[in-house]
Amino acid sequence: MKITVLANGSYRVVGARQITQLFIQPNAQGLSWSYREGKAFPLQEEGSLLCRCGHSANKPYCDGSHQTTGFDGRVDATRADYFQQAQLQEGPVAALSDAEKLCAFARFCDAGGQIWNLVEQTDAQSIALAVREAEHCPAGRLKVWDIQSQEQISKEPDTQALYLLEDPKLHCSAALWVKAADALDVEGDKPYPVRERMTLCRCGASANKPFCDGSHASIKWQDGL
Repeated sequence: MKITVLANGSYRVVGARQITQLFIQPNAQGLSWSYREGKAFPLQEEGSLLCRCGHSANKPYCDGSHQTTGFDGRVDATRADYFQQAQLQEGPVAALSDAEKLCAFARFCDAGGQIWNLVEQTDAQSIALAVREAEHCPAGRLKVWDIQSQEQISKEPDTQALYLLEDPKLHCSAALWVKAADALDVEGDKPYPVRERMTLCRCGASANKPFCDGSHASIKWQDGL
């Protein structure tokens, strides 16, 4: 699966057969906890264009609205890799690497007193919850490591998939979630380092394009799907 960010235009996706709605589900305390799949939309393996400006009347597909809405699709996000961006927080038995700039505001890191506090604990339950929260973070902002072995204990997805994130709790639609892509290219510019999990902006308002920065929540963007 290869994704190309077209200049002031859409995302061109090659090698994917479908894109699926994925709803963020809260727990009893109202905190992000799990995902529920919704409707699937077909894609052409040889290439499909997905809306990036947020204005298409045929979402998730591009209908050319970016040409008439004054969409500024310039990509300003750093091309530094994850480890160049991340800060490391070391606890007694586990460490947390956190690339805050990648946050897509899905809020899976909040349960149990927040992941930053969980990695400061020594009990297995707290560490297991921290691992779960890191694995559920769609943006790949967070990774949990074992202090002794220095190995990552939060798993990364190895199956390619595309999702349209929906956030009913905040009454808005969210990012385009990309799992295990082979490439993230930019038309006429340098490619981005590929990460196992990426959240791309699809509301058009991110200040960190092509990545989501949570702006969909502040503007209450709805995809209408």
